[in-house]
Amino acid sequence: MFHPGRTLRALLPPLAAGLALTALPAQHATAASTLTNGGFEADGSGAATPNGWSEYGDTGASYTESGGRSGSHRLSHWSSSAYEVETYQHLSGLANGAYKLTAWVRSGGGQNAAYLALKNCGGAERRTDLPVSDTGWIRIVVPVEVTNNQCTVGVTSDANAGNWINVDDLTFTPGTSGLAVKGADISSLPKSEAVGGVYRTASGGTGDAVALLRSAGMNYARLKVWVNPADGYHDKAHVLALAKRIKAQGMKLLVDFHYSDAWADPGKQNKPAAWAGHSYGQLKKDVHDHTYDVLSALKAQGTTADMVQVGNEINGGMLWSEGSTDNWTQLAGLLNSGYEAVKAVDRSTVAALHLAEGGDLEGTRWWFDNAVSHGVKFDAIGLSYYGYWHGTLHAFQTTLDDAATRYGKPVFVAETAYPFRLDSEDGLENIIDTTAELVPGYPATTTGQTRWMNDVAGIVEAVPNSRGLGVFYWEATWTARGGNGWDPADPSSGNGWENQALFGYDDRALPAMAWFRHR
Repeated sequence: MFHPGRTLRALLPPLAAGLALTALPAQHATAASTLTNGGFEADGSGAATPNGWSEYGDTGASYTESGGRSGSHRLSHWSSSAYEVETYQHLSGLANGAYKLTAWVRSGGGQNAAYLALKNCGGAERRTDLPVSDTGWIRIVVPVEVTNNQCTVGVTSDANAGNWINVDDLTFTPGTSGLAVKGADISSLPKSEAVGGVYRTASGGTGDAVALLRSAGMNYARLKVWVNPADGYHDKAHVLALAKRIKAQGMKLLVDFHYSDAWADPGKQNKPAAWAGHSYGQLKKDVHDHTYDVLSALKAQGTTADMVQVGNEINGGMLWSEGSTDNWTQLAGLLNSGYEAVKAVDRSTVAALHLAEGGDLEGTRWWFDNAVSHGVKFDAIGLSYYGYWHGTLHAFQTTLDDAATRYGKPVFVAETAYPFRLDSEDGLENIIDTTAELVPGYPATTTGQTRWMNDVAGIVEAVPNSRGLGVFYWEATWTARGGNGWDPADPSSGNGWENQALFGYDDRALPAMAWFRHR
């Protein structure tokens, strides 16, 4: 744990409760057009006020100390009693235009608020919360449009006793950031509606789930396709019907091919029953023809897919055993058959490859190194990242950044989610249902769910060279309804995921939908 150790440092008396740290002077004596001492190296350890910076509030809780990310020192906020403090620097003489603040941060969590802010820039204040990471450093960005030739960079903590943050290597440079994809998988919706599923606004009014999500800011929908599912859902016909609703709302469409009759994931990649016994050569044709059939039908009805996944969580390959990673030559042939079908329908459709284990750097490298060496074609990389299974936020950022740089491709989170409560609505034990399973610092509450999504989105936004496309939530509309369970062959099967939907047990839109507005 990386909390500062200056417990003996004399602290100034805390300010009155509820103090808002916004009453900053319009200018500062060291104001400049570039950020001064962004690495906190100018003063060494123990600087009460780092060179070039100013402080406001409980100033004794803000200081430099050893243990920098790239250099020898960092900025820390910490106190043995509750505190509110802001460390800030005012920049003037800026050319108007788009800028972004980049910083490396760590936080032990528990604060009422801990964030980076850009204000006094001519428009609304821009904030980015510090993700909870008490081990590795995480890079975050805060974009802003400067319209009055000045801007104030602030690091703020409203913290309880013992809470801490570390900040280092801040830069303020021209440029933009943001996410093109703010999406969710809503594959469950048609079946949910057929068995009585209801979707409501936060205030309780009923509405169309697609329209409700769009009004919340969602701009991309993800739909899975099965070949011949037992219950008839997630097939070509249902995808076509739901695609019309998605496109009518002005959203883009990702089609996720499982190449199976049911769930395909790292633990199972079963061939569709209709393809059983087919030779490898015939399987390549099956992949091509199935992919082409679905996508060409979508295009014919005016709902062309914007992105396609050739396979779902294919860490071990697909269409086992012929397409296993035990035989990369054959797997490459199957994947390229899918890619060629995608491009045959529409050259502009992005063809992505999707792995699970978003925090597994070595596993991701191994897989894509093999794919590249075997000539697999792809336009983008999608990773599933569930923090309770797939490693820390630091490990996730490391893997995501590495994939974008190593393969020169845009990257996105194909799946992530977080619970807003732990108990079950339908009686089936939830996949995540104990506090021990949660990510530290992210409670199973609506606040924790919202915070998780914003922090994951922030990491994708910070991918270097603007290669972070965005995030898909999984699964937004899968609420607990009898008949819409895990097993397509068993109508009595329950749903172990309703506590991670974006609609609550009262069917109302949850606060976590606010993440769709993430810049």
